[in-house]
Amino acid sequence: MTGRRRGGRASRIVRGLALAAATAALVGVGAAPAHADTVRDLEYWLSEYGFSTAWNTTKGKGVTVAVIDTGVAGTVVELKGAITGGTDVSGLGSPDGQTPVGEKPEHGTMVASLLAGRGSTPGNGVIGVAPEASILTASVAFGEETGASASNDDQIAEAVVWAVDNGADVINMSLTRNTRDWPESWDAAFMHAFEHDVVIVAAAGNRGSGTTEVGAPATIPGVLTVAGVDREGNASFDASSQGITIAVAAPSEDLVGVRPDGSYVQWSGTSAAAPIVSGLVALVRAEYPDLDAANVINRVISTADPKGHPVGGPLYGYGLIDPVAALTEDVPKVDANPLGSLSDWIRLHRRASGEAPATEAPDEQIVPIADPPLPESASTQTLLPTSWTLAYITIPLSLVAGFGTLAALLGIGATRHIRRSTRGGGD
Repeated sequence: MTGRRRGGRASRIVRGLALAAATAALVGVGAAPAHADTVRDLEYWLSEYGFSTAWNTTKGKGVTVAVIDTGVAGTVVELKGAITGGTDVSGLGSPDGQTPVGEKPEHGTMVASLLAGRGSTPGNGVIGVAPEASILTASVAFGEETGASASNDDQIAEAVVWAVDNGADVINMSLTRNTRDWPESWDAAFMHAFEHDVVIVAAAGNRGSGTTEVGAPATIPGVLTVAGVDREGNASFDASSQGITIAVAAPSEDLVGVRPDGSYVQWSGTSAAAPIVSGLVALVRAEYPDLDAANVINRVISTADPKGHPVGGPLYGYGLIDPVAALTEDVPKVDANPLGSLSDWIRLHRRASGEAPATEAPDEQIVPIADPPLPESASTQTLLPTSWTLAYITIPLSLVAGFGTLAALLGIGATRHIRRSTRGGGD
């Protein structure tokens, strides 16, 4: 295993979006005059999960996270200065990976903002869980008509290798193959990452988009697979999935991100939970630069809070992430990745050299974790209620209208009573 040089220590709106295993809902915040400071108030996971406290220790400086997705728009205010490199393996984007591509081009930017957003101004805008980490972006075409000579599967393999060779310490994959197996081209790519001490984080997928159990890359041994929970810490029904490879659980409902045009959105799904965990891994790597990937993963999972659930279960894995504990607790070191060995799996399941070649897994469509569909048009979105509009517009107007109606009825009743009294006095 090669050593890597790293830097030192250093709410709600509405839902709807998709990428194939992990996003569950996404809706624009612009329906009402919500501002950047309002958006920051919606990032409940920063305080409730202890990230804001963890920042007293580190904010991820010196750690590089690769986002393999639909591309990350570096023009977004929250991500300016965060992107240090990029590539396009789709044949559809720009060479720097900063031109969003595909049917859900906003997905990669949203993921990156949750991970390493730096706010729009102090105290305002989306801030990621590791706001001083650096981002590498690899844009991938999720779909069969890509314009690239490589298949979807091969694009993923190429992106993983590129990320490793360009200095990634962590790779975030908010995508799924929607099958438990994976092509042999991924064996070499993921082994390349593991042999170079890179932590790979993958989303578990969402029941709400039809992913009832995790699919690759979340099924690959050694990958840190992320399930999702609701605001109360319970396994999310729609915005998560289940499987024996789940490692930890993180918030996956009502999460706020940034679109390529700079607008704010709230969406749900493990696509959003995965970058929160990737950000946590970045914090651990920044605080413990001498730890190898196996011990970084061990620190994240062994300090997770099972909340009374069986450890290693199919819904929560080792439990809910605990950033403060992951950075401060005394955790014994391990000699191997506690989430398994891909090399051992390959020796056991792939045919030995000299035998007939194993049948390639069929080329499946790779997709970002899918969510319920977005509203059909922007005009439709403006009609959807949000927590902001409910709190500051809908409910107050309803109360005013209600009192106004009551006053009108009382007035009408009083008028009728006076008229009757007047008529009675004249008889």
